[in-house]
Amino acid sequence: MKKKKPEFGLLIDYEYCTGCHSCEVSCAQEYKHKVGIRGIKVFEVEQKLPDGSMYLTYFPFPTEACILCPHLTKEGLEPACVKHCMANCMKYGSVKELSKELRRKSRMVLWVP
Repeated sequence: MKKKKPEFGLLIDYEYCTGCHSCEVSCAQEYKHKVGIRGIKVFEVEQKLPDGSMYLTYFPFPTEACILCPHLTKEGLEPACVKHCMANCMKYGSVKELSKELRRKSRMVLWVP
């Protein structure tokens, strides 16, 4: 049996993530996850630049536990991580529409469960 293509996904703009972890917290609260289980995890990456200064980047990354809050999205609401993202760097929508935005810049990723 052929697997159905996902219709919806999550667009994440890494350029604007501030590392606030509100996506992690909102997901954990929405699903009452036990310690260590996360639907999304924010990774912190330190980079030393050629001039010797340091640059810190944050990468919110959905895990295998992420199911994009179907109980919310079927009601026309956003997934918990998107709703509570303080930097407004996440967007939920159709893969077709989000992929158009993905072409605008390189520091974005389209995650599809």
